[in-house]
Amino acid sequence: MPEAVIQPEASIAPLNEAQRIVDTFVAPSKLFADVRRSAAWWGPLLIMIIVSSCFAFMVQKKVGWAAVYDNGINAVPKVKRMIESLPPDQQAVARTKGIARQPYSAYAAPVLTTIFTAIFALLVWPTINFGFGGTAKYSKVFAVFMYGNLISYCARYLLAIIVLLIGVTPESFNFNNPVGTNLGFYLFGGDSPLWLVTLGTFLDVFGIWALVVCSIGCSITGRVKRGAAAGAVFGWWVLFMLVITGFVTLVS
Repeated sequence: MPEAVIQPEASIAPLNEAQRIVDTFVAPSKLFADVRRSAAWWGPLLIMIIVSSCFAFMVQKKVGWAAVYDNGINAVPKVKRMIESLPPDQQAVARTKGIARQPYSAYAAPVLTTIFTAIFALLVWPTINFGFGGTAKYSKVFAVFMYGNLISYCARYLLAIIVLLIGVTPESFNFNNPVGTNLGFYLFGGDSPLWLVTLGTFLDVFGIWALVVCSIGCSITGRVKRGAAAGAVFGWWVLFMLVITGFVTLVS
């Protein structure tokens, strides 16, 4: 077995869920050695639900769903022009329905994130096993990315909650990118094309940190070199980034 592959020690005591959550940030190798023992992921999911609900509640109180809807429409020129081409009464109906949908999509975010995580893990899993000769089980790869969500999703949105508590301007608030941890945040609302804003959104401090941590986890759970695991994780991430950016280019 290559030296770069970290093996869990049989003598290490099992971690409880609180220890696993903390180790996501301070000792990921220790966490993922324990994930080889147990692929449980209820802890990250519970925290995602709590953080997401708190964020949605703060947005409702500090920004309002009407501003969230209007800002979202204004950010996509093609959609904005399409709505403006409607008769005034139809514009009003579309806006009323759009505003009413906002809280549902906001509070459903943990479900959507979990679904996307399952799909992304399903792509990385065979890449590690068949592409790099690993022995990963899907359940463990999925658990790796669920713990990665503690960084890319929970930590980032906890920071967003703090920003909302301090105070934000509703007219400039971007629900999908609420805090300045990425380049796209600073391009939003200016003259930059939407595809560039979208591309910049992927260049996120917390997102890249999570990808590095997940690469470590895939290396340990799949028994492959760190470089191979990073190639699988970052490779699919880059492909996903290009697909999303291309789609945004078409709709904008």
